[in-house]
Amino acid sequence: MQLSDFDYTLPDELIAQQPASRREASRMLVVNRAGRALIDDQFSSFSRRLDPTDVLVLNNTRVFPARLLGVSDTGAKAEIFLVTRLSHTSWQALAKPARRLKTGKHVTFGETLGGVITRNDGDGNVEIEFDFGGDFYDVLDRVGGTPLPPYIRRDFRSGGASDVERYQTVYAKHRGAIAAPTAGLHFTAAILDEIRAKGVQIIEITLHVGYGTFEPVRDNDVMHHSVLPERYVMNGESAEILNSACSERRRIIAVGTTTTRALESAAANEKVFRAGEGVAGITITPGYRFRAVGAMLTNFHL
Repeated sequence: MQLSDFDYTLPDELIAQQPASRREASRMLVVNRAGRALIDDQFSSFSRRLDPTDVLVLNNTRVFPARLLGVSDTGAKAEIFLVTRLSHTSWQALAKPARRLKTGKHVTFGETLGGVITRNDGDGNVEIEFDFGGDFYDVLDRVGGTPLPPYIRRDFRSGGASDVERYQTVYAKHRGAIAAPTAGLHFTAAILDEIRAKGVQIIEITLHVGYGTFEPVRDNDVMHHSVLPERYVMNGESAEILNSACSERRRIIAVGTTTTRALESAAANEKVFRAGEGVAGITITPGYRFRAVGAMLTNFHL
């Protein structure tokens, strides 16, 4: 299967540069695979698509401001996008323009944060050792920017507090994601209450969205592409509810591809969910047979 098989025309004017005025005001396309039907709808009616016996699974990761603008000791401007924390002070990151950030260069990101490039492999990947006082994430809250997707073509600093609030799910709890699990951005507290009132069980897992989620597919044969592993955490109550749903053949609905991948990875071998930490290591491609997830809510992906 070739990458070109997934090409489609998407006019620039249809890519919203600002979110809808209300989270639930987004358009929603319902795909009925059994009836081979497509239905245009609004997300505000999402709860009507659920059955009381369903289990809805959310990813409660919390995004941190992973994008940094800095100036090197030679005066060159640089942008750093944090990817993986390697130690208390060291991170793997994407840099641009990377050619300006040779090993040993010092970069300043404001009065409270600086860093030294300790590795530069030449293709935009760097490692940086930070110098800061206090809690690193508190420092990022002051100097970092919201990591907006690349198809949002505006300065990531222009949205301010609005972007910080809207690029976070209303149920976000555990900080660690470098990008939002975007399917969940449409939920409001009121919609979640509607879903619970209907009898649907809502459970949460935690998977910190990493670079693997949006790393470009570089091989023309998509079957040769592997999504980087990501770790997830599931508590005992969630595992018990999922196991009951599977044994009773109730529908499990995953909110987002990160949740889907975690659930399918957890069910890959024994089809039994266990509390604790696991690795979402599978790559789902056309023809994949789902073991646990019966329906998925996802955004259109560019």
